[in-house]
Amino acid sequence: MEVYRAKTAGFCMGVSLALQKLDAALLEKGSSRICTLGPIIHNPQVLRDYEEKGVACLDENAQLHAKDVVVIRAHGISRSMEEEIRRHGAHIVDATCPKVKKAQLAIAKATLAGATLLLFGEAEHPEVRGLVSYAQGTTHVFASREELEALPLQPQKPYVLASQTTQDQNLFDAFESRLHTKIAQLTVLSTICDATCKRQEEARDIASKVDIMVVIGGRQSGNTRRLADIAALSGIETHHVECVQELEAKKFFQKRCAGLTAGASTPKKLIDAAHAWLLSL
Repeated sequence: MEVYRAKTAGFCMGVSLALQKLDAALLEKGSSRICTLGPIIHNPQVLRDYEEKGVACLDENAQLHAKDVVVIRAHGISRSMEEEIRRHGAHIVDATCPKVKKAQLAIAKATLAGATLLLFGEAEHPEVRGLVSYAQGTTHVFASREELEALPLQPQKPYVLASQTTQDQNLFDAFESRLHTKIAQLTVLSTICDATCKRQEEARDIASKVDIMVVIGGRQSGNTRRLADIAALSGIETHHVECVQELEAKKFFQKRCAGLTAGASTPKKLIDAAHAWLLSL
């Protein structure tokens, strides 16, 4: 079988930096416990590896101890959560993706006078909860055109439009165009990561050339799910799996050419394994 493998597949800059900071904390930990609040990235294999190295993935601040070393996950955390960590006496290593941090600070600045934030994203995603916490006024989170249309917007009030960094740029542009027809004062922030845009564009391009698409990455990874959605929208059969063992050879019968891409938190070894499996068919 011929395989088109995405050049952009695998760790993005933000994920690589976050894991480098976690590795450095492990080397320097001494007697301190190394913790993350929630998963540092959304990939189960990577998380298992770090659990075996002694990293504690905590669900809430109440589980913290004084003198713990807390590595902030790549998605970032809310301002209130960060303040509570400091009150516990823990030491913070900020591994927030620089693109996410930039978005947080841009939202804080743009809403300083009280403008309402309109955020395109998944309301329950940790990055979104963190972004919203930096807004100085009212916030609305929407994930679709239907949710946007249902918002109680007031045409003469000021609004700020921003996005979760891993959302679809084409959808965001469409929402921006729609809002310009409804709102007089709209400030638009460019918070979608360039690497995300390139990854999505490459997925569209590959999907247009192949018979079947494979997307490797954690099911909790928003950017991976969007890659699978983009491929499926092209009209071809798409398989989103976390590892090669989930793929079934019978699904690939009579297919000549497969596309392969992966989310921003997917290790290279998992992509390599899927690539080798496809080539062997």
